[in-house]
Amino acid sequence: MKRSVKEIADLVQAQLSGDGAVEVTGVASIESAGSGDVVFVEDEKNLPNALRSGAAAIMAGEFASNVADSKPLLICDQPRLAFARVAQLLATTDPVAGGVHATAIVHASAKIGENVIIEERVVIRNGAEIGAGSRIGAMSVIGEQVRTGRDCQVFPNVTVYPQTSMGSRVVIHAGTVLGSDGFGYVRDRKTGRYEKFPQIGRLEIEDDVEIGANCTVDRGALDVTRIGRGTKIDNLVHIGHNVQIGEDVVIAAQTGLSGSVVVEDNVVIGGQVGIGDHARIESGAILGSGSGILSKKVVRGKGVVFWGTPARPLKQYLKELAALARLAKKD
Repeated sequence: MKRSVKEIADLVQAQLSGDGAVEVTGVASIESAGSGDVVFVEDEKNLPNALRSGAAAIMAGEFASNVADSKPLLICDQPRLAFARVAQLLATTDPVAGGVHATAIVHASAKIGENVIIEERVVIRNGAEIGAGSRIGAMSVIGEQVRTGRDCQVFPNVTVYPQTSMGSRVVIHAGTVLGSDGFGYVRDRKTGRYEKFPQIGRLEIEDDVEIGANCTVDRGALDVTRIGRGTKIDNLVHIGHNVQIGEDVVIAAQTGLSGSVVVEDNVVIGGQVGIGDHARIESGAILGSGSGILSKKVVRGKGVVFWGTPARPLKQYLKELAALARLAKKD
């Protein structure tokens, strides 16, 4: 979608220097920018390269305030964030009329909102409700009594188990499974055999959550697994039953959360982190990649980075590594 630089400046509340009538159609890196692209600069040392690039306009920090150039400059406090918002604006297309593909199977009791798009070979079971403006990708299965809010995007081959609920503007990428049974068994001490513990709870996903490709999120055993508003989950993440994830949490790829883990608001979890059952990660903590959190452990420290297995504050972890290195030299 084509937009003027003036429109973009107004959208992100940037100070405009230069010709606001210049039109842009996309975003790009400095190296690959073409004549219709916007680029961003967070570091002053990269500004000369941006000015020499083929970009139509540059989004930069306050350091560019006194720069005079033929390219329009948009000055703002957070150029990367503003750039992301502009990318979303330029990617927006005119609303598409909804419709159900001829090969889709939609139960007569399902409720489909306005301008919903249901692609090839989708199955929507009885009692499901799909919110207005949502899109269900090809080969996906939406189970009984599933609810989605408005403007959700479900990519192809997603499976949503019964009674799962999603808020508005939720994005679920391809191959993900939502609401499957948790890993819960009871061992018969007499026979040594395992019998399944009931997995009859629900999964609730709040507004503005994004879940990557090939993730699995289990429903609660007897109660609810919940993912809070604005949380972003990378590809190949597993979330066990009864897990409670707060708002604006970020979880990187190949991480696993065991049953009944609690992750409070604004936690950052790196890749390949393993969290044992009933652990609690308190608000604002940062778990470095590859860390391990023991069962029932409480991790607290807003803005503190934890590393290692078992995870401990990064300063302590580095001191221990240094001490081990000194011992190794003595040998």
